[in-house]
Amino acid sequence: MASLGIDGMISGLDTTSLINSLMQAEAAPQTLLKSKQSSTTSMVTALQALNAKVASLTDAATKASTATSWGATKATSSATSVTSSTTNVAQATSLSFTVDQVAQSQISLTGSFATLSDLTGGASTVTIRKQDGTLTEVAVGADASALAKAISGSTAGVSAVAVTVGGSTRLQLTGKDTGAAAAFEVFAGTAADVTAGTAQAVSLTGSRTAQDAKVTLWPGTGAAQQATSKTNTFSDVLTGTSFTVSKVETDPVTLTVDRDVAALTSLASGLVGSLGVVLSEISSRTATTTTTDADGKSVVKGGMFSGDSGVRGLQQSISSAVGYPIDGISPSAVGITVERDGTFTFDEKVFAAALDKDPAQVQNVISGIAARVAAVGKDASDSIDGSLTLKITGQQNVLKDLGNQIDSWDTRLELRRSSLQATYSNLEVTLSGLKSQSSWLAGQLASLG
Repeated sequence: MASLGIDGMISGLDTTSLINSLMQAEAAPQTLLKSKQSSTTSMVTALQALNAKVASLTDAATKASTATSWGATKATSSATSVTSSTTNVAQATSLSFTVDQVAQSQISLTGSFATLSDLTGGASTVTIRKQDGTLTEVAVGADASALAKAISGSTAGVSAVAVTVGGSTRLQLTGKDTGAAAAFEVFAGTAADVTAGTAQAVSLTGSRTAQDAKVTLWPGTGAAQQATSKTNTFSDVLTGTSFTVSKVETDPVTLTVDRDVAALTSLASGLVGSLGVVLSEISSRTATTTTTDADGKSVVKGGMFSGDSGVRGLQQSISSAVGYPIDGISPSAVGITVERDGTFTFDEKVFAAALDKDPAQVQNVISGIAARVAAVGKDASDSIDGSLTLKITGQQNVLKDLGNQIDSWDTRLELRRSSLQATYSNLEVTLSGLKSQSSWLAGQLASLG
């Protein structure tokens, strides 16, 4: 604190130290408020961290309790040239087929020409016709490059490039889409001319023919049937399963769709893992610590959550939700085991064996446990009326009130300091006056002698 400026000038007292000592005593209630503010801030932070982990557990439990999550499948192919993917509506099956041809786009070349007039017969417009009859007009432009650029930028679905060799030019035209329906023709003239049949067809040399991908299902049997796709992906042959071919396969390819054990294992282990995170968070903030004071005595201090009945109740509710059987089946039968310290572990081997033996029972037990955990988690972490959410809001209100009280004490203490400073300043002034009077009296008495 700053000195008064007349500190001990007459009285010899350390006025500043006296005021600071008095202010320290006066500020004792505010010091207690600040200590409580600090502990409340720590509690809010801890509750928010716990709430976030409970919300994450709720999400994992909700996912594990949903029937569609247990429909996870995967498809494998006997040929590396065939790749596949599945959705949750896919069903376990096996399909055999040969790949007769892959989808490709059309590539065609025009004849050589010295000028555009040689190519178009003097027409200022060319028209591209697709297999479905769609007509697209393209302005010829000033030269071959301009025409190629105009074709590529049109809606015809064809890209073009001018290739010049030995003084003559040809246009290479490439369909942007694969499949037989993407085949095209080029005419010199307008769309109306093409419709009327008066437009001259531009002669094209086929470099590659537009074609669909084709596979033969159940090859070599009386049930053999061909399926086609304008792309190399077949998405409507098997419900929920699509496969993509990349080259011709004359030997039969076997596509197998089966339960995705890895995904289901991850579903169950993820639930137990999230559960462990929440219980560990509560345990670590509830555990007591023992320290030694200056006198050598042991001091036991409880964790931040040790006296919170709400958090303790949440811990018990979660443990109960996981530990109780589902339809008489113990969680340990599907790989979820409760340890002596109250934690839960996941045994992947037990889970895999149970899943292989009775997948419906495993789904029923895990999803049932997950549904109970999700309900407990939602009650605690709901963003509107969750018990943890309300507790956090309450502590934040307490924190706000403490801040207001501390601010109020700042004003009160400032006024008190000003009062003390004024009192001691007046004391020094009074003592100074008395000293002057004493000196005057001493002088008068001396003169009488």
